[in-house]
Amino acid sequence: MAITALPPDIDADIARVTEALAMITPRWNVRILLALSGPPLRYSELAAKVSWLQNGQLHPKLKALCDAGLVERTEHTARHVTYGHTERGVALLPVLPVIVTWAEAHLEKADRPLPAIEQIEDSLTLLTLRHAAAILWVLKSRQEVSGRALARIVMPRSDWTNVYPPLRQLVADGLVDTEGLGLPYRLSAAGDGLGPVLGSLSAWCAGQPLSQAAQHPVWGHPQAKPAPRPWVSSQSRPAPATLPHAGTGESSPAWHNRDLFSHAAPARPQAAIPAGGPRR
Repeated sequence: MAITALPPDIDADIARVTEALAMITPRWNVRILLALSGPPLRYSELAAKVSWLQNGQLHPKLKALCDAGLVERTEHTARHVTYGHTERGVALLPVLPVIVTWAEAHLEKADRPLPAIEQIEDSLTLLTLRHAAAILWVLKSRQEVSGRALARIVMPRSDWTNVYPPLRQLVADGLVDTEGLGLPYRLSAAGDGLGPVLGSLSAWCAGQPLSQAAQHPVWGHPQAKPAPRPWVSSQSRPAPATLPHAGTGESSPAWHNRDLFSHAAPARPQAAIPAGGPRR
């Protein structure tokens, strides 16, 4: 069933990326996927790697990741069960440094250096707003669109005024710009910079190599760079040193736990930012 008034192939592309974001964004999911990098683990071994999760929290997370096709449960015997990545889970890992690269360039700078895993969680939080992917897709392809026209495309079976809550949030998050009430909307520099992220997610959803992200029919063609949003801090922060080069399309990197989340984190690390925007 179509979710937008866009052509069927574009509508399906948006739906797949939206579904993928819904799989990986929930709290702790990316951390669990990274903890499973390497040989399959028994439940107790995995629990030791994500020790901040309380009793009863890990099992439903694992079940959801298994249901999503990202994690595989293998029962060797009744008392020997292991968990590891599926092929789809392994193929997802190279998308993560692409997200970190975007976050380093566009998210507001924090008062302290952030582990790459927090950069990923913060970025995903911004993209999972309802209708966000469809709005970003339309603005990327059409450059400037009025709110009413955008509503007819993004939510054709809904009252057109319903487009404004997600639009206002995307403006507050720094992904969309407008000159004022009643004027057209367009992508900001940060929104346009999402091309490698959304292109890579689209390629992963379609089972294609990440090198295909650069040929994405929408996100593979950068616009002229808009003026940067004033809320983006100019404070510098060193980029993660251990992340693989983003967007290369190479085979899955050899991930290690130290690559994306800090072992110096407290026993119960803070959640990713709420859906209020990239201001930390």
